[in-house]
Amino acid sequence: MAITRWDPFREVVALQNRMNSLFGNLNSETENPLTTASFVPAVDVYEDEKKVVLKLEVPGVEEKDLDVSVENHTLTVKGERKFENEEKEENFHRIERRYGSFYRAFSLPTTVDTENVSAKYEAGVLKLELTKKPEAQPKQIKVNIAA
Repeated sequence: MAITRWDPFREVVALQNRMNSLFGNLNSETENPLTTASFVPAVDVYEDEKKVVLKLEVPGVEEKDLDVSVENHTLTVKGERKFENEEKEENFHRIERRYGSFYRAFSLPTTVDTENVSAKYEAGVLKLELTKKPEAQPKQIKVNIAA
């Protein structure tokens, strides 16, 4: 009777090798996988009494490559992060950053004034501020106590 050593990760490694070969074949079919890939930037959305704010992480994207628009209560942000061809691709040991175009769309509540939107791009973060309509902002009501 032969004793075989049990490796709990053998199946995981085999699956990983199959997945790598599958995605390796897909990447070899494209002209340049670095420039045709797309990515989805992370976004934070929050609001206060007067506005709704979105912050998108888009480091490495130039301001001229960003397109922000509002139509039918839908905010869309499009852009592109271009791969710098300063170095030859075969000289890289690892490429983990995503390059290519991106597209994000957000449904806006009817309380937002779509005519009053501001955008600021600083340190790789695109900050969009959408002011709420005056009627949607909270109003302070004074309560009189009868004596």
